[in-house]
Amino acid sequence: MAPGAHFLPNCLRIPSERIVQSVGQCEVFEAALQFTRTEGILPAPESAHAIRAAIDQAIEAREKGEKRVILFNLSGHVFLDLAAYNQYLHNGMQNGSVAESQLADLAQRLPKVKLE
Repeated sequence: MAPGAHFLPNCLRIPSERIVQSVGQCEVFEAALQFTRTEGILPAPESAHAIRAAIDQAIEAREKGEKRVILFNLSGHVFLDLAAYNQYLHNGMQNGSVAESQLADLAQRLPKVKLE
């Protein structure tokens, strides 16, 4: 086993569910600022996507009366991405969209990966 591989979630022998979720840019930065206010850490936008998804999962669990363990990865720093926060805070950011047909085409081109 490679050094550190025992930390990978795929190596855990527990039942788990991996969720893939799409979120808009504005919602991502809203979640990042909420995280900053509560935790004192300004996350990089890449991590903010995971934070938004984790918040959404926590809200869904609360609404359903479920207890869940929700993990996300907080990595990197924001020093090179401050312009994106500036754009969001000064109303210059908009949510983009991609046509379903374009997503389907891109999905077809993804390599097939055997999961074990």
